[in-house]
Amino acid sequence: MKSFRPKDGSGEPPSPGRNGEADFRKTKRTNETHASTTDPDARLFRKANGQESRLSYLGHALMENRNGLVVAAEATLATGTAEREAATAFSERLPEGATLGADKNYDAEAFVEGLKVREIAPHVAINGTVSKTVKARKTAVPPDVAASLGYAISQRLRKRIEESFGWSKTVGGLAQVKVRGLAKVRAAFVFAMAAYDIVRLPKLLAPTGEACPAA
Repeated sequence: MKSFRPKDGSGEPPSPGRNGEADFRKTKRTNETHASTTDPDARLFRKANGQESRLSYLGHALMENRNGLVVAAEATLATGTAEREAATAFSERLPEGATLGADKNYDAEAFVEGLKVREIAPHVAINGTVSKTVKARKTAVPPDVAASLGYAISQRLRKRIEESFGWSKTVGGLAQVKVRGLAKVRAAFVFAMAAYDIVRLPKLLAPTGEACPAA
């Protein structure tokens, strides 16, 4: 975070030393006005309200529901629309008639309508956020889809995607990336997701030997 400096060159650098002090109080820093001097591709990003903003990248994964294996992975710059853009790109690989489960951040009209055009059922969690005027946000998920049995199953199984992200952080070393630049971060993320699948595959493969009949 100490490398996140004004793009115009102003601002005092951290005090000398291996980990010099820096005072960020009462300073407004945004991706439009500031950039990291050590990793220009990193973006200031906040995952949810009430959480701190950090210099980040976003990792995206597409999982098949039957076995929970990651079938596509991508890393992008951290922006407010990157999740839906990556999911749209993933959905182009799906055949007509497929379903796509996702959390409530994907409950956006443009994204859902795009899936419907490609004849993909939008099994997206309904974003029922209530405004300050006590008015529930209107969902883009069609009522007939939300009432279907397949939708209920997708909502239960989609949460398994968190297992791959959790593994990539605790075992795959991505809790804090050690590389700089989007290209290297993308390679590290895709490699970690491939490793996750390789670790899980032996548990999914059926025994190859045949049982011998008793004498």
